[in-house]
Amino acid sequence: MSTSTSRPPVMADVARVAGVSHQTVSRVLNNLPNVRPSTRDRILEAIDQLGYRRNLSARALVTRHSRVLGVVSFDTTLFGPASTVHGIEQAARDAGYFVSIVSLKAITRDSVEEAIHHLAGQGIDGIVVVAPQRQAARALSSVPDDIPAVAVEGGRARKVPVVCVDQVGGARLAVRHLLELGHETVWHIAGPDDWLEAEGRLKGWRETLEAAGRPVPAAVTGDWSPRSGYEAGLRLPADATAVFVANDQMALGLLRSLAERGLRVPGQVSVVGFDDVPEAEFFSPPLTTVRQDFTLVGRHSIELLLEQLEGDPPARRRRVVVPARLVQRASTASPPGN
Repeated sequence: MSTSTSRPPVMADVARVAGVSHQTVSRVLNNLPNVRPSTRDRILEAIDQLGYRRNLSARALVTRHSRVLGVVSFDTTLFGPASTVHGIEQAARDAGYFVSIVSLKAITRDSVEEAIHHLAGQGIDGIVVVAPQRQAARALSSVPDDIPAVAVEGGRARKVPVVCVDQVGGARLAVRHLLELGHETVWHIAGPDDWLEAEGRLKGWRETLEAAGRPVPAAVTGDWSPRSGYEAGLRLPADATAVFVANDQMALGLLRSLAERGLRVPGQVSVVGFDDVPEAEFFSPPLTTVRQDFTLVGRHSIELLLEQLEGDPPARRRRVVVPARLVQRASTASPPGN
């Protein structure tokens, strides 16, 4: 059955028959999450009833869409950016898109702008900018108005929608866990000052201690590497009983420095990391850490791009926050004497 003898059914017809928006139909067609099973079934019934068929070749010719999405990223040797790009690429492929990736050696406003305009010149349908640093976030203002775009992290970018992990909330989970074990306060090994993720984790750590009326020690800053965590561990005072580390790699270095100082984990010092890298459960001891759902970040990023491609203006103003989750293992315990 079709809606007319003069033309084949279109997405708007499916939406009308199913009683939903065209954005919801698009999510079902692209196999994206956040659609109720009953709504999905109703849309699929409407598709069968109307005989709707999505002609991707015709769509590309008419709309000049290439079915290619661009991704701008930085330092994909780090676990967070690499996992974010992987999550975006998988979600794009699930939605029927290929991905063109530009990986920058250094993030400056000029380098990000150059990458964005390079991808725009290739005729991509939309861009995801992985913007974990302030410089990259500021460069988002250079995204052309006619290109759908999404920022991952991205701070408080106003020009494009943002998908981010709840860094502040994840830090709160870590610090509350340590306080609930009976530690008087929690030391912090922070990430680099210009990283938005490090800023959020630092904020969550400080606010949680302040809300609990606990002393707030001076944070020690690292550069995400195990070596910087090792060196920070050598500077920790002997009476520190709990440490929240801004990523798992620095936590690995901290564990070694504590062992060299003769301090047992978790018998004398408890340690919590952030990221939940695949190796975290094989650290000695297995690391309690905060897990980021990079797969969900990728799905939300692509979903927001597709909503813009389907002509949903409010999608340009959305901010999606993905919750973090505490993973408890063997590196935390009550402080000595409790």
